[in-house]
Amino acid sequence: MGLNIILITGASSGMGRETARQLDKIYTDKIDEIWLIARRRDRLTELAGELSHSCHILEMDLNDKSNYEKLDAELKLLDANIKLLVNAAGFGAMGKFSEIDLDKQIDMVNLNCVALTAVTGIALKYMSDNARIMQFASSAAFLPQPGFSVYAATKAYVLSFSESLNAELKPRNISVTAVCPGPVDTEFFDVAGMTFGSFEIKKYFMANERDVVKEAIADTYHRKPTSVYSFPMKAFKAFCQTVPEEPIVFALEKFINRNKTDSDSKEDYEQ
Repeated sequence: MGLNIILITGASSGMGRETARQLDKIYTDKIDEIWLIARRRDRLTELAGELSHSCHILEMDLNDKSNYEKLDAELKLLDANIKLLVNAAGFGAMGKFSEIDLDKQIDMVNLNCVALTAVTGIALKYMSDNARIMQFASSAAFLPQPGFSVYAATKAYVLSFSESLNAELKPRNISVTAVCPGPVDTEFFDVAGMTFGSFEIKKYFMANERDVVKEAIADTYHRKPTSVYSFPMKAFKAFCQTVPEEPIVFALEKFINRNKTDSDSKEDYEQ
């Protein structure tokens, strides 16, 4: 394999974009190209103009399964050696399951779970020993969340998949890190607006995306299976591991019903 690359999905905004910026400064001499994948070419082109590395732009909607074959073919054609895969493409919708468009919920499962799995499977064919995988999950993965039910379930999948894959790939010396931040100040909450039920409380734990990504990159470099930013989120994870789920979920449901507003359903893409 000749061309050493970093491959980033969801690179047009949020955590994916910030990860590209920071990795560009860290990998100054070991990476030939950074590959950027997202739906919005204009944003990818703008990002590529900021980076010092040569960038390969792939305008792809990862909910379109035909793009999996195109990605595989492009990696094969250019003899790529993926040193780091970053799966940052994601979609979240806030609101009660019955009140959100069903097609939107299915798209969320397809992007957050199916596409992430497919890209990981394809990328593994082009990874040599000592490579790394960074998967963006969420602290929502730690327990079921009424009002965020499908999103939390998809991120629980990402966390479980990443942890088991990390164990499976040890013989190849490939590590997988699941990044599980709490609320991060990105476009997700610009769109969602913090108006639905329990999400009003999240503004008190809002983190800066630069800090979250910096720690995620460090944890990925040190091959940690999970990366959880900030003491409150680490405490939240420990709390979820020690307290039974049922009373927590019950309390969340009561809080949501008491604080329900007219802005029930919000969404954002490519976090």
